[in-house]
Amino acid sequence: MSDSEPTETDGPLDPATQRRVVRERYARIATETEAESSRSSSDECCTDGASATEGTAETAAQLGYSTADVESVEGEANLGLGCGNPQALASISNGETVLDLGSGAGFDCFLAAQGVGEAGQVIGVDMTPEMVEKARANADENESENVEFRLGEIEHLPVGDDSTDVVISNCVVNLSPNKPQVFREAFRVLRSGGRLAISDLVMTADVPEGVRADPDSVVSCVAGAATIDRLREMLTDAGFEQVEISPKDDSDRFIREWDDEYDVSEFLVSASITGRKPE
Repeated sequence: MSDSEPTETDGPLDPATQRRVVRERYARIATETEAESSRSSSDECCTDGASATEGTAETAAQLGYSTADVESVEGEANLGLGCGNPQALASISNGETVLDLGSGAGFDCFLAAQGVGEAGQVIGVDMTPEMVEKARANADENESENVEFRLGEIEHLPVGDDSTDVVISNCVVNLSPNKPQVFREAFRVLRSGGRLAISDLVMTADVPEGVRADPDSVVSCVAGAATIDRLREMLTDAGFEQVEISPKDDSDRFIREWDDEYDVSEFLVSASITGRKPE
């Protein structure tokens, strides 16, 4: 992503700055110890401020993951980050190729790997070197030979044209300063008939100026969301059909605590976002 590209945040952060602060935040999340995570979780993206162990388990259940999902993945892949469960939307089948945008430590990738089986492939892309390193270590621990992690930006995917069946993502697109480019890239890498299935935040009311002007709010998934109408326009412009954006009314349970000063559920809601590339 070049600094001259158009942005979608309409905030005070230029693309280069936004990319830097997001990378720095997630590098810290990837490298901190469990004790450090417990102390700092109250200001991270998509956490409720609980202890590291307790918070990840509780949040996973709130997002729609089963206990079996959580227990099936070894290592430190489940960092308690996210705002939904894209696996529930994707209907992943044996033999498919799945791409995860902003794959983090790999939790959704390892779950997807169970769906595609040995005949399928899962690719995770993340722009934070420390997070990619952590995900690769988790892949070794999970003995996931059909999962690989690539360093790259979701605006410029290191993936070939027409090469994937499903694109998933969990609370990452809102962090991009150029969301239309993200959706254009997702469309490019999907095969004909391929599908997009992501969980992300949508804006339901104006974000307070003090929040939009705060870099910490941008990197904590609070300030960068787009409206449902704007997201639908972006997806349609990218070429997607059968676009559906479904807000999750009960998401206020886990997002209202993401900011110490504001109840962010007054202007944000988690949503399921799906679309399909024409045959």
